[in-house]
Amino acid sequence: MNTLIVPGYHGSDKDHWQTWLEQQIPSAKRVSGIDWEQPIIHKWADAIVHELDASIHKTVIVAHSFGCLASAMAIAKRPEKVAGVVLVAPADPQRFSVFGARQPNITDLPSIAGHLPDHSLKTTGILIGSRDDPWMELQHAYAWSKRWDLIFHDAGNAGHINVESGFGPWPLIKLITDSLRINVEKKRSWHPAEVIAAHKSKSVVLPAFRLNQPQLLYA
Repeated sequence: MNTLIVPGYHGSDKDHWQTWLEQQIPSAKRVSGIDWEQPIIHKWADAIVHELDASIHKTVIVAHSFGCLASAMAIAKRPEKVAGVVLVAPADPQRFSVFGARQPNITDLPSIAGHLPDHSLKTTGILIGSRDDPWMELQHAYAWSKRWDLIFHDAGNAGHINVESGFGPWPLIKLITDSLRINVEKKRSWHPAEVIAAHKSKSVVLPAFRLNQPQLLYA
């Protein structure tokens, strides 16, 4: 089983948890054929589809930020090639048009929200959101997880879950990815909450955060 790493807008540098994870998993590789400075959703999704088609084995995708959006689009095109998915801190599709990042002063270009799958991705997976992510509100991350039929995990106040918010080497993401791979290979139901709870050395109780009915106002 392969593991495909899909970074977000601007890529993932040497200190990013995705780079660390890629080095931890022998079967892992980073998606190729993408210009990290040009977040054009269809081109990114096509590059991911190319990687899926080139493999004789099913693939677990681990994506971050804008890479989550492109991965969702690619999975919808090739669900039979995907063993599972881990989406971390997806970016808000409202911040992008089909031509790239939307400029605040240009409002006549529609967002890519309507281009994203509006149904189950038909694969096992998890979407990890953050309460203070500047790139997507937690309520919207939750709504996308429900739309795509993925398990949702509230990571608390974790920023954009990148280097700037303190996420370099991240043992928990490896545990989640390994657990997903093992359970898919053995055809067992997957319960990542157990992995996450076991990883915590101390009991961490997050303040209550009300997640409303999973609906999006823009898609």
